Amino acid sequence: MARTLVASDAPSVRREVASATEGPGVEVVEAVSGEDVVRTVLEDPPDLVVVDMQMGNMGGMAICLELRLEESYLDVPHVPVLMLLDRRPDVFLARRAGAEGWLVKPLDPLRLRRATRALLDGGTYFDESYQPVPVLVGSSRPPLPGAGDA
Repeated sequence: MARTLVASDAPSVRREVASATEGPGVEVVEAVSGEDVVRTVLEDPPDLVVVDMQMGNMGGMAICLELRLEESYLDVPHVPVLMLLDRRPDVFLARRAGAEGWLVKPLDPLRLRRATRALLDGGTYFDESYQPVPVLVGSSRPPLPGAGDA
């Protein structure tokens, strides 16, 4: 059975992630602080950590960096981290921290399930749903009906 540790100081976020990801073959445990996450991973490493970017005095980036540091000391095995981001620019921070995946809020159950499944299967998941839409400059598209009629 896969064990997922969900960390957020907001009960609504923990409930939302747990309800979307818990099920047959997946057990969800919760943490309310960064210190709890690190302690839990050191004592009994889960298969996945899902962490909220904004948490009290030790948020998602600090937690992910601390886990990667502990891993480099060979104190814990590698545990994939899925970071829950508040805004698109936070992707830079998730990358720098070494997270295997991220989702930009607001969360939806389908993306949460896809992301956790991908990371539990040893892959990555990068939310692209809020990327800017590219604008074509100098496009040869036909004009809109009525455009230019004067």
